[in-house]
Amino acid sequence: MKDGIDVHRSPRLGRDGSGCLFDERIRAFLGSGDGVSALEAIAAVRAAARYLHLMQERWADRQGLTDGRLQLLISLSRHREDGVSLGRLAELQGVTPRNITGLVDNLERAGLVERVPVSGDRRSIHARLTPAGRARVDSVLQPALKLQFRLTRGFTDDELVQLRHLSLKLLANAETLAED
Repeated sequence: MKDGIDVHRSPRLGRDGSGCLFDERIRAFLGSGDGVSALEAIAAVRAAARYLHLMQERWADRQGLTDGRLQLLISLSRHREDGVSLGRLAELQGVTPRNITGLVDNLERAGLVERVPVSGDRRSIHARLTPAGRARVDSVLQPALKLQFRLTRGFTDDELVQLRHLSLKLLANAETLAED
């Protein structure tokens, strides 16, 4: 274990004839044949996503937050005075309104978020950061950004554009499959 992450489940990296990385364990398991490149690519994306998610959870935990609470605080930091509706927060976070309600409840108890009525609409409530919440975001945002920049160290700008493009292309394909 390293920082709470099981390194035995992490890829064992090798390089192919063209110098590209591959996971030796996955390649040994799959062998060769039609479609192996697609399976290796998906396995690599899943391994990277799992590891990045675990890193993010561990980092948030060291900040005294859950990953969901940290992401919500960062989202709220983009909306200054008026705050943002709980429904919009659910959309931004990609979670259900019920999950947002629970996150806001917890952050409100911690004094980091407050619910505010919307002027002219008695039924609408927005969430916004308190001064303590803004200070908390300010204290964690720069270290979080530095960590993300360190993750992309050694990538060229062209590689980063390609990584973004391929990741979103994979996401678009996954969303299309989900519609079936």
